Amino acid sequence: MIRRFPCLLTILIASAAALPAADPAATKQLHALFDTEWELGLKEAPTFATHLGDKRYDHLWPDASLEAIHRRREHQKDVLRQLQAIPTEALSPQDQLNAALFRQQTETDIAGYPFDGHLMPLDMRGGIQDEGSVADVIAFDAVSDYENWLGRLRAFPVYMDQTIALLKEGVRKKIVQPQIVMQRVPAQIKRQIVDDPTESLFYKPFKSFPADIPKAEQERLQKAGQDAVREHIVPAYRKFAKFFDDEYMPNCLTGVGAWQLPQGEAYYAHCAKLFTTTSLTPDEIHAIGLKEVARIRTEMEQIKTQVQFEGSLLEFFEHLRHAPEFYYHDPKDLLMAYQAFCKRIDPQLPKLFKTLPRIPYGVEAIPEHMAPDTTAAYYRQPAGDGSRAGTFFVNLYKPEARPKYEIAALSLHEAVPGHHLQIALATELENVPEFRRQTGFTAYVEGWALYSESLGGELGAYDDPYSKFGQLTYEIWRAIRLVVDTGIHHKRWTRTQAIDYFRQNAAKAELDIVNEVDRYIGWPGQALAYKIGELKIKELKHRAKETLGDRFDQRAFHDVVLRSGAVPLDILETQVNEWIKERQK
Repeated sequence: MIRRFPCLLTILIASAAALPAADPAATKQLHALFDTEWELGLKEAPTFATHLGDKRYDHLWPDASLEAIHRRREHQKDVLRQLQAIPTEALSPQDQLNAALFRQQTETDIAGYPFDGHLMPLDMRGGIQDEGSVADVIAFDAVSDYENWLGRLRAFPVYMDQTIALLKEGVRKKIVQPQIVMQRVPAQIKRQIVDDPTESLFYKPFKSFPADIPKAEQERLQKAGQDAVREHIVPAYRKFAKFFDDEYMPNCLTGVGAWQLPQGEAYYAHCAKLFTTTSLTPDEIHAIGLKEVARIRTEMEQIKTQVQFEGSLLEFFEHLRHAPEFYYHDPKDLLMAYQAFCKRIDPQLPKLFKTLPRIPYGVEAIPEHMAPDTTAAYYRQPAGDGSRAGTFFVNLYKPEARPKYEIAALSLHEAVPGHHLQIALATELENVPEFRRQTGFTAYVEGWALYSESLGGELGAYDDPYSKFGQLTYEIWRAIRLVVDTGIHHKRWTRTQAIDYFRQNAAKAELDIVNEVDRYIGWPGQALAYKIGELKIKELKHRAKETLGDRFDQRAFHDVVLRSGAVPLDILETQVNEWIKERQK
């Protein structure tokens, strides 16, 4: 059922010796297109450039106007025409792969245009209500960095007006979020409306300065920062709060599910393909989820028996949710436990990996203002040049609802050998176009991170039955996603049905369950990627083991899976199949 790209598969199967030498003119044309589009992309998405550590556009917000969005769409169509004009057969095998990946990304973007997803530019987990967090990824090393930030603060009202215009157009076209997830946003907006500018999240950079910036200059910048917050940021959020309460929220969907949107069924099918990089239908994905949930429940029953718990699996879940010995009560203790676990795993990685990234990572708390409305953890990629480390963010809100037995699996997923190891290695790729280092095919990226959780036994992470149960809790959570996401958006489940199904099949805390279900409601299809990607990687590993027998080398297998960065699942399958053939010789 994997989506196929016949031309690309033929290319990858052919040996380099069997192909003619690459045409220099075609190669130059291709890379000129890559370079031009990469540079344009950074300019068009200045906050993305900021996240990569590129400071050239740190004074700008994206142009979110309807006119700019239409212009970018037409430009993408022209880019695809330029790419199609380059003779693929005249390129080297590596550039054929580069061209195919670039083409797939462009075609996928274009395929999504009819659904007008840009008219829903925020959800309860992020959007313009949290744009001040951009400052957290900037290294404020010189006066120019502060001046750039001031430029962004002063330009913010235009960005806000553009966002409001998008939301108004969404209301007109009935392309809006459900009320149940949007009801969290007013409180997030109100946190940005402060009487004292120094309490604004946007003012945070002005609270500390490098020692070489003179005191008088610091005071000037602080006054300018306070003026900008008072005159530009707070009024923009006051305007947004009124619009959101009076116009947007009343027009949001009263039910849940993408099926309510114009072209809703086609939109969700597109989301499923986008996030899984397969042609699996929502019904097929739902069936896979049900099968996986049943399998993992059997393993959970075995753990329950092992720890001699007398009662049903549901009763065991309730015991785990409420027994005090499984929880910290001080958020600092929870953060220290995550940090200690990561330090324990780092030196074990060479057992399973030949190639490790040079870029380090840190473990930090999710910012308090967003913690109540987001998930248990997330990862922030490093700067493109490696000047900023990767970061594993942990949610410390209500530590009494965050079990100790989940620490191992969650850390393996978000840090190493999961997101950080894979994304840092991709960032360090050499002799590839820039877009390859930052490509994020979700099924691969999240599939790898979920697969990484299954390596915990070999890394010594699951040293007691409860931590192993934590791994199963996280695995069944991702299987539940296949059932719940398709249930909500395709089978027209209610939010209550989704929460109940989740509660009956996982020991996750109620807070996490509700936050997760609301995440699926607000982000159709994304949650499908994890389990579909993991299953493909495990399938390929099993095939390699069965075929190679004693010749199978897990460290070499991991190298081949990671060596090209993120790729669609069918391309990954071809690469692993070719590696198996080479090992058989």
